[in-house]
Amino acid sequence: MIEAKDINFYYGDFHALKNITMEITSNTVTAFIGPSGCGKSTFLRLFNRMNDLIDNTRLTGECLIDGQNIYSKSVRVDELRKQVGMVFQKPNPFPKTIFENVAYGLRVNDIRDKSFIAAKVEESLKSAALWEEVKDKLKKSAFELSGGQQQRLCIARALAVSPSILLMDEPASALDPISTSKIEELIHTLKQAYTIVIVTHNMQQAARISDKTGFFMLGELIEYNDTKKIFLNPDKEQTENYITGRFG
Repeated sequence: MIEAKDINFYYGDFHALKNITMEITSNTVTAFIGPSGCGKSTFLRLFNRMNDLIDNTRLTGECLIDGQNIYSKSVRVDELRKQVGMVFQKPNPFPKTIFENVAYGLRVNDIRDKSFIAAKVEESLKSAALWEEVKDKLKKSAFELSGGQQQRLCIARALAVSPSILLMDEPASALDPISTSKIEELIHTLKQAYTIVIVTHNMQQAARISDKTGFFMLGELIEYNDTKKIFLNPDKEQTENYITGRFG
């Protein structure tokens, strides 16, 4: 369970997120849609404190995961990021072998058992629907993979440390339609074991893969509801205008 309570976020004097409150239930896919610069990626990055890396930012309100405020001083950010994995817009494999890309998080966490690491790498690649394509070339560079395969490798890398939440910031926007379809199928499968939050510019994608959708505009959460409701019968005129292409 993820809860945002009256979240306000500032880049310097710029008020990027305004009074956002929402709940995201476990084992669901939640999509954030809205025009560029509306705050959806900023909001997504709050859930694993990626915005902490940006200077001169400020947050008010509460962001809770399973009832714990993840911005309290007692929270260790490295432990939080084990629980909350992240996949970015462009595939970003490390300059290592396919095997070492997936094993990286385990090694960073001082896991040295070779048989455990090997089993976890295989399990993660299978979960990312990539094992059959790479099982015979685990020692080859990750850069030899196609863009779609690299993105699934990055998903496998995130899964290897056993998170409960997976954040995805436009994970298919740099991919071709076939690779995009594979990522969408993967998301549908993964939600049985993970809570997934995805930012997407592709409204058809949001409609296909998500259980709930939040529509953002100018830093505000305009509407948040079941995806079918958002796309077929939204409550707010602004949402309908965006969905039907009248602006944005």
